[in-house]
Amino acid sequence: MDDERNSAAARDSRTEGDERGGALVWLWCSLVVVIVDQTTKIVAVALLDPTSSVKLFPTLDLVLAYNTGAAFSILSTAGGWQRWLFIGLALAICLFILHWLRDLPRGARWFPLALSLILGGAVGNVIDRVRIGAVVDFIDFHVGDWHWPAFNVADSAICVGAALLVIAMFRQEAG
Repeated sequence: MDDERNSAAARDSRTEGDERGGALVWLWCSLVVVIVDQTTKIVAVALLDPTSSVKLFPTLDLVLAYNTGAAFSILSTAGGWQRWLFIGLALAICLFILHWLRDLPRGARWFPLALSLILGGAVGNVIDRVRIGAVVDFIDFHVGDWHWPAFNVADSAICVGAALLVIAMFRQEAG
């Protein structure tokens, strides 16, 4: 009888442990974001002239810009120290996201997708900051003379991930 109870307890603890950490399989999504982001940035640097733009659609151009600041070029003229601040902040956020992914239940979908997109975008931009000291931006969305700040695939992944995170919270999928 004790053997049956011990066996059942071991099975329950194994099942309970197996239910957590399943969201780490979503890291493939982060890897895809990093690969697409870095590939598009390499192509942009190789093909675009920093002094001109390439019109793709009436409201979408390709431009080459280097952002030493954060979103919307915040702190871009701070003198260089912000590079290390943003690298450190992004790495801390990446560690937090990895921890959060590890603790999500196996069946979660929205949260791990959202976190993986944010993680991939953060890593993509950190690679730029470490490698060249600035983030490469090349997408220019505009309406008439109004231009949204230039951005990249990593920025897009972070924004989509943040939106999905809000949706996941409303769906109460945090587990």
